Amino acid sequence: MERSMIGHFFPGLGFFLIGLWHLFNHTKLHFQNPKSFTIHAWFPTKKVRYLELFLIMMGSSYYMSSELFRHHRFDPDGTIPSSYLRNFEHASIAITYILYTSFSILLDFQAVRAKYGLTHLLGAVALGQQLLMFRLHSTDHGGLEGQYHLFLQILTLITMGSTLMGIGFPKSFILVFIRSVSLSFLGAWMITTGIMLWTKAFIPKGCALIWDDGHREVRCHEEAALHRAKALINIEFSWYLIAVMIFSVSFYLYLAEFYGEKKVKELSWGKINEKKGEEQHLGDNDDADEEDELGL
Repeated sequence: MERSMIGHFFPGLGFFLIGLWHLFNHTKLHFQNPKSFTIHAWFPTKKVRYLELFLIMMGSSYYMSSELFRHHRFDPDGTIPSSYLRNFEHASIAITYILYTSFSILLDFQAVRAKYGLTHLLGAVALGQQLLMFRLHSTDHGGLEGQYHLFLQILTLITMGSTLMGIGFPKSFILVFIRSVSLSFLGAWMITTGIMLWTKAFIPKGCALIWDDGHREVRCHEEAALHRAKALINIEFSWYLIAVMIFSVSFYLYLAEFYGEKKVKELSWGKINEKKGEEQHLGDNDDADEEDELGL
C-alpha cells in the first residue's frame, strides 16, 4: 500500500470511528436525559475510563514516530531537507493530539473546575493545528490533491468551530450533532483522499501518478483534463454530503426507536391521537373523548 495512502487512510479511519462514537453517545444521552444533557469532549468506558484518549494517544504517537524516525530526516549539516518538511508538519499535528489527550487525562484526574472548557479548548487547538498545516503545507497542494485538501480544510474548520462553540453552549445537542457528523465526514473524506489519489485505477482520465520531490502525486497532462478531474471531485464531495445527511438523520431516528421517548400514535381520518408514556385505563366513553386530538 502506498505510504501516502496509509498516511491518509488510518488517521481518517480514526476520525471516522471517533465521530461515530460521539454521535452514538451524545444521541443516547440526549434521549435519556434531555434536561440535564451536557456536551462531552470525550467519553469514558466502564473497564478503562480513558480508553478513547489512550487510543488517540497511541495512534498519534505511532504516526509521529513514523514521520520523524523511520528514516534519516536531517542533512549532514543538521538541517531539515526540503523533501522532508512535510513529515515534520505531519508530526506537529500528531504532537498536538498527544498533548490534547495527555492534558485531558490530567484535567479529569485532578477534577479541576475549568476542565470542561479547557478540554474543549485543547481539542479545538489540535484541530486548528491540523487546519493550519493543511492550509500552509510546504508541499504544493495544487491540482487534484489541492482540491481534496480544500474540502478537508472546510470539514476541519466546521469541526473546530463547533468544538469551540461547545464551550459557550454546553447544552446544545444540535451543536454537538454537527460536530460529531463533521468529524465522521472528515474521516471518511480523508480515507477517500488516500484511496483516490494513490490508486492507479481511480486516477482520472488524462492524469497520471508521477514522482516529484520524493513522493508520488497526480499530475494532469492538459488543462482540460485538470478541469474535468476537479469537477469530478466536486461532484464526489456533493454525493458524500448527501450520503452523510441520509446516514446521520437515519442513525438518529434508529436510536430514537431504542432510547427515545415512546409515543403511541393513532392515525385516523383527519385526526392524529397521540398518547405519551404508558396507556392509561379509561373508565368510560366520556373519558376517552378527553384525549388530545390534533386536526390535520
